[in-house]
Amino acid sequence: MNILVDGYNISYKITGEGDRTVVMLQGWGTHLGMYDSVANAINDSVRFVQFDMPGFGASDEPREAWNVDAYADFFLRFMDALGIKKAALIGHSYGGRVIIKLASRENLPFEITNIVLIDSAGILPKKTFAQKVKIRKYKLLKGILNMKLIYALFPELIDDWRSRQGSADYRAASPMMRKCLVMAVNEDLTELLPKIKQDTLLIWGDKDTATPIGDARIMEERIPNNGLAVLAGAGHFSYLEQPGTFRGILRAYFQI
Repeated sequence: MNILVDGYNISYKITGEGDRTVVMLQGWGTHLGMYDSVANAINDSVRFVQFDMPGFGASDEPREAWNVDAYADFFLRFMDALGIKKAALIGHSYGGRVIIKLASRENLPFEITNIVLIDSAGILPKKTFAQKVKIRKYKLLKGILNMKLIYALFPELIDDWRSRQGSADYRAASPMMRKCLVMAVNEDLTELLPKIKQDTLLIWGDKDTATPIGDARIMEERIPNNGLAVLAGAGHFSYLEQPGTFRGILRAYFQI
């Protein structure tokens, strides 16, 4: 299904029925179908909403670069368009960033009953000395290669170098979404964690290299009311890598 929100065509689907509504906020670069297994774990007892945020999956791309707050603002308008006034929120990776922003705000126009963060982003890692040196070298080289004369002499070599820079998510993103990603990954949400008042479940893969288990420990320490479930041997997509265990944890949390 599709719905028009602020002029953006947004892809979404709702499965299941029940007195409770649960909304899934996706990870960076994913599409809503990647969370069908999360929906199927509990939608025999709840109404489960999946959607593609602007610039993700089949939804329209933002017309300007959005930071995490802009995505949070858009989510509020999406919820209003669907007439949802009360819901539990589940966020994977980037979706966790948006939830942290929302839950730390005062006077939301809808009620967040509780939260599940799956391998959530939001903690800015401290850079090692070697990483700082690498970044300095990259910026210096980038400045040189951006010179028009240098580019005119070696256009193919420079284009090839540019195409190999950044993370896989960055390389796969459009120019507009790259700007959004850069703003997100450079923002540390650690100081917002104590403001989260909702009961929160953290689900993490102990082999996650994108958002390491150390991030989960920081969230466990800073969020007032939470519990941490670690999925042994799972990585950043722990819900897909350990589906049986994940399903059991989620059903127990929602008391299904």
